[in-house]
Amino acid sequence: MKLLAIDCAANLCAACVYDATDGRELGRSVRDLGKGHAEHLMAVIDEALKAGGTDYAGLGVVAVSVGPGSFTGLRVGVSAARGLALALKIPAIGVTTLEALAAEARAAFPGRPVLAALDAGRDEIHAAFYGADTILRYGPAVTTLAQAAAMAVDSSAVLAGTAAARIAASAGHAFDIGLTGATADIAVYARLAAAKGEGEKPKPLYLRGADAKPQAGFILSRQDK
Repeated sequence: MKLLAIDCAANLCAACVYDATDGRELGRSVRDLGKGHAEHLMAVIDEALKAGGTDYAGLGVVAVSVGPGSFTGLRVGVSAARGLALALKIPAIGVTTLEALAAEARAAFPGRPVLAALDAGRDEIHAAFYGADTILRYGPAVTTLAQAAAMAVDSSAVLAGTAAARIAASAGHAFDIGLTGATADIAVYARLAAAKGEGEKPKPLYLRGADAKPQAGFILSRQDK
């Protein structure tokens, strides 16, 4: 079975075709955009399909990164995945950026607990903690730097994600550190989705509300007739 994985959660616009039966990547396309995922995603998917030697009709599953990450990027990726799944009559599976970062760190440091953590601004951190048995023990949730540092020290965890260096510095402790980017390799999302199987339809994982909100002074009061 061929699986298409797409990721728009951070700066990358990425897609890959993955053979879920044999557990191997068949082809990929990755662009480092920063923003503008909506304009490029379908072309990236087409490139990945061509590199993987297949087409839309040959797909059995579509997987997508659901965040936490870019508010707009997540909407683009999840909307595309759900739209393709509906049109092709195949399942759509969501994978969080934190579980993907943790899985990539675990590959480098097998048998270890992992704290995946992303800088979220406002002195907040988006974090998830996975035990040495790979089971999710905490999160995904918003936490503070101090709380994340204490969690890492108490568990002797491997750190991953954009907040890893800050957590290590705050704890004043030497940690093994995995990938420090905002998202994992696209093949990791494909592999995790292939292992999950079908579940609820993916939706963006927003751990806090959007920064842009309507100004209260411009909200019109309701007029009852």
